Amino acid sequence: MSDLVVNLREKQVRLGPLGKDSHVLVNESTGQTQGTHLVTYRYVDNEQFLKLFTRNIALTFDLTSPGIKAFNVLCWAVQAGALAKDEVALDSFALEDFLAAHQGRNPPIKDFSIATFKRGLAELETAKLIAKTVRKGRYFVNPSFVFNGDRVAFSTVIERKKESLQDELEARGQQRLDV
Repeated sequence: MSDLVVNLREKQVRLGPLGKDSHVLVNESTGQTQGTHLVTYRYVDNEQFLKLFTRNIALTFDLTSPGIKAFNVLCWAVQAGALAKDEVALDSFALEDFLAAHQGRNPPIKDFSIATFKRGLAELETAKLIAKTVRKGRYFVNPSFVFNGDRVAFSTVIERKKESLQDELEARGQQRLDV
């Protein structure tokens, strides 16, 4: 099976086998079912790139609304001028500067207090996107997730759980009888 390429308005979708060599949707040698690799290439402007990037990071790390808001401030702070290549100030002053820079934004930024910002920073720390430095309000940035690049690929593998026969019987309220 060769790759299938579908060109749409602002994106390109490629569908192909997941695996190598003789692995296609079904391995011809063993009959084993393999996966399919679906890749979407989107070409977007700077604002759309940041929105999609933030949305995918949020999904990947299960960020809540405060985490997403704090991640937006983090990205803005890195672009606006980080203290060093890997260090950024994320304090009440950074939040004030972010809100001032985004005043009049459509849609407006709502309910973004310092308390919400701190909860969001805690989520970013838990997700290992940032780490505290010895100075209060300053954080190291994980360069694997926050960078000044213009291309990123997110892959999600969805695999159906394989239940054992015993688990399936217990879920139905039945017992296994060994004869």
